[in-house]
Amino acid sequence: MRKHIKNNVFWVGKIDWELNEFHGSDYSINNGSSQNAYLIEEEKTVLIDTVWKPHSSEFIDNLEAEIDLNKIDFIVCNHGEVDHSGSLPALMEKIPNTPIYCTENAVKSLVGQYHHPEWNFNVVKTGDSVDIGNGKSLVFVEMRMLHWPDSMATYMTGDNILFSNDAFGQHYAVEELWADKADQCRLWAEAMKYYANILNPYSPLVKAKIEEIQKLNLPIDIIATSHGAIWRENPMQIVEKYYEWSQAYQEDQITVVYDTMWDGTKKLAHKIAEEISKQAPDTRVKIYNISKTNKNDIMTEVFKSKAIAVGSPTTGNSVLSSVAGWLDFLRELKFKTKRPLYLVPMVGLANLRRYFVKN
Repeated sequence: MRKHIKNNVFWVGKIDWELNEFHGSDYSINNGSSQNAYLIEEEKTVLIDTVWKPHSSEFIDNLEAEIDLNKIDFIVCNHGEVDHSGSLPALMEKIPNTPIYCTENAVKSLVGQYHHPEWNFNVVKTGDSVDIGNGKSLVFVEMRMLHWPDSMATYMTGDNILFSNDAFGQHYAVEELWADKADQCRLWAEAMKYYANILNPYSPLVKAKIEEIQKLNLPIDIIATSHGAIWRENPMQIVEKYYEWSQAYQEDQITVVYDTMWDGTKKLAHKIAEEISKQAPDTRVKIYNISKTNKNDIMTEVFKSKAIAVGSPTTGNSVLSSVAGWLDFLRELKFKTKRPLYLVPMVGLANLRRYFVKN
């Protein structure tokens, strides 16, 4: 069940090929995903994160087949969200006194979700470390709002592994685990989709956190994410991409987004796209019907765009509910420098304008 990462570090997570949605139904998954947990067996035995509750029995059975659970010296909980901590209650029933290392906010999250204030919490903050033997330590780095208040990363000295939690991951199932073994086009598409739909609202924090980590001057040989592929060949390539994406990223692309009643707005959208191509032949133009294309996939294209056109017929003195809902999601993601063009009668224009974030 375990898969070797480096020296005495092993992957003990769950690859979920059938997962097709996440965060409830708010995020679409097209190529499976994984919940990555890690086992470190130095002089001390450490478990980093668990997996989602539906897989808890499988996770614990597999873990028991690998080690005596009572030999786990402590657990690191990088983030309290259920896809990382869901198996923790079942595991703690078996080893109830095991220390849990996490941030102060993670204690609040875990107690609030699972109602076990008696667990042996050990609160850590950026720069704190714990010796795991054989000349190696775990160093903790808080990652607040990337993307929850309780998030942190854990760095393992000696082996130079950054257990990055939700940063630098993707929802993408890769049986071999490694990013260099994955289909590269799909890998980078999923990495961008993940950033655009989950982390983009926190881009200023992403930029600042990357600069903070760079100042620590830590050698990083592997970035062990909590979802998707693990980076080992030039692992800093994904960090460099995050830094680029965090700064109002855009390509030479315009995306046209609409919904329609009787095809009038559809015809207008296609005419607009046709004219853009004539006026700017080097600019990539994409068109999406909000009701027929997944919102997360559209938002990834919006993320890449320097401008977007949004269209809706007027109904009830406003826009279609499908467009209104999509626009609310657009506002939530806080994209910068996306110049808007409105394909909508004036009666609904005020309802559209408030959704765009200006730089």
